[in-house]
Amino acid sequence: MNPIIKTLEVKNVITKSNLPVCDYSVNPYVGCTHACKYCYASFMKKFTGHDEDWGTFLDVKIWNKIKNPQRYAGKSFFMSSVTDPYNPQEKIYRRTREFLEIFQGVDINLSLQTKSDLILRDLDLIRTFKNIRVGFSINTLDENFKDDMDKAVSIERRLAAMKILHEAGIRTTCFISPIFPGITDVVAIIYAAKNFCNLVWLENLNLRGNFKPKIFAYVREKYPKLLPLYNEIYHKKNLGYWFELHKIVEDYAAKNHLEYVRNRDDMQRDFDAPPVIVNFFFHEQIKNTPR
Repeated sequence: MNPIIKTLEVKNVITKSNLPVCDYSVNPYVGCTHACKYCYASFMKKFTGHDEDWGTFLDVKIWNKIKNPQRYAGKSFFMSSVTDPYNPQEKIYRRTREFLEIFQGVDINLSLQTKSDLILRDLDLIRTFKNIRVGFSINTLDENFKDDMDKAVSIERRLAAMKILHEAGIRTTCFISPIFPGITDVVAIIYAAKNFCNLVWLENLNLRGNFKPKIFAYVREKYPKLLPLYNEIYHKKNLGYWFELHKIVEDYAAKNHLEYVRNRDDMQRDFDAPPVIVNFFFHEQIKNTPR
């Protein structure tokens, strides 16, 4: 079924952000047709008035002219926090590209996060930004599991796009998120991406949203042997799995001469290859992780 596409006129596409990684977030769309089953952004339906299932609709934002973009010089932007800036429909509507065109020549710190190789279309513009980072969300190397979880392009295409950008001199991030316990092979993904990314971010699967029953139903059907583990983590709140995975990644990093950190501030550093691995397993509890 084709998604429901509408246009939405807004005063401003730039929103002051509470995220620790940026001053402003930029979401050129409402909704996301990648339709990730685990998407935390599905909570947006409470504020947008959509009754449709998450992933089946997309509002294309048309915003007022951004006056004097130079006034944002020195500020950091994240694109995007509750959509993918490179939904398939971006090929037609070009809202992300318009934003990049507007801010050409402005000294902003820009992070682009996507699951799509459509971003390569804009490499000509991306090259013109002095402080830019492109992140690709990858939580599996198993294309069958990928297809179960989202409608975005293949993992192979994401890794190929990351390599092209990295070789073009663009700082790249491999965002291993969300990590599905017992399913996501974190070390295998790091191995696959480490030669063409500057950062690896690790984030655990967080089942705060209304998609929790759907994920449990999926595990029950496809990975029944993992159901006790998921009950331990998400019903009994046992963090043991994440401590064990933390140790596995820490040991892998040490053996392969990769830096492994657990400090949110490290996200803002200017990295060179080989990549630095940043652990977000524990969110606010991160400072209390055992050595």
